[in-house]
Amino acid sequence: MENKYLILTAQVISLLFSPFHMPVVAFFLLLFLSYMSLLPLAFKVAVLVIVWLFTIMLPRLSIFAYRKLNGWSRYHLGRRANRFFPYLISIVCYASLLYLMYVFHMPSFTLGIILGALAIQVACALLNNWVKVSTHAAAAGGCLGALLAFSAIFHFDPTSWLCLCVLLCGLVSTSRLVLRQHQLRDVGLGTLVGVLCGFFCIYLV
Repeated sequence: MENKYLILTAQVISLLFSPFHMPVVAFFLLLFLSYMSLLPLAFKVAVLVIVWLFTIMLPRLSIFAYRKLNGWSRYHLGRRANRFFPYLISIVCYASLLYLMYVFHMPSFTLGIILGALAIQVACALLNNWVKVSTHAAAAGGCLGALLAFSAIFHFDPTSWLCLCVLLCGLVSTSRLVLRQHQLRDVGLGTLVGVLCGFFCIYLV
């Protein structure tokens, strides 16, 4: 019975902290907890809807259609050999969003968020040739790297948020191990990729 609840908890954590959700969460925090909260509500909602469309809706629908066309279950997409096309779909969607935001002259640090998420997808797609990197761990690591970059840019003490991000990384990585979707090497490498991409893409943009 305990094992059943452990697996259920791991499934909930994996669902809630899906890599697709992280950009939307990041933009929500920026739009409502930073100086951007002064912007009109309609503008903030429009930005969130656009980010949601390109980072969650379009990738999920495209990957679902691809899976159905191939007659695959979710289990089949978990195999390393079958992950290239889903990566490609996500990369195209994120690159399109990045271009759209650049055209509309969004602040550079908001571009950095999407660029970081895009860099994580590209890095994981390339590493997928040799190892099944955990994109869940990479996305959580990206949040950690982004927080460090924002603290350096805006000069604030990130300690409390840093503790929360470290806890998030631990929870997400553990959930992927409990569900036997990845090995320790996969989540460790994913976290490292996420931290590096999240930090440098925001700090240097």
